[in-house]
Amino acid sequence: MDDLDRRILNTLQLDSSHTNAELAELVHVSPPTCLRRVKQMHEAGIIERQVTIVAPEKVGARLTAIVEITLDVQAAERMDEFERHVAGEAAVMQCYRVAPGPDFVLIVQVADMPAYHALAHRLFAAHANVRNVKTYFSTFRSKFETRIAV
Repeated sequence: MDDLDRRILNTLQLDSSHTNAELAELVHVSPPTCLRRVKQMHEAGIIERQVTIVAPEKVGARLTAIVEITLDVQAAERMDEFERHVAGEAAVMQCYRVAPGPDFVLIVQVADMPAYHALAHRLFAAHANVRNVKTYFSTFRSKFETRIAV
């Protein structure tokens, strides 16, 4: 990855809706070169996907919960099973295996407290291998960034 790739990535991370011609102009290269570089970064897996970021409160998902999960049995297959279990839930925005401490940290976005309770029952209370759940509710989001410094 060279300086041009970094310029392209930094520009796309700020706004991926640019046309190829606009992007090329912003990073000071020809459109064919820009298109080739972006395609190469997609193929190499550097660019995983391009998305639209939605304001959660504008679409009714006003409650953010940070959830620590400790499993009863931490065998690899049981950890994988739990990951598959939560991956199918649209409200789970992010899932991390962590150490030390809990086994997982989840970032969850739901409409309100009743929606969180329903999710917690579905994902945690009904799952036989969940030993402990500790949830923190966000009262204010002071920073949210998706950009990776490259």
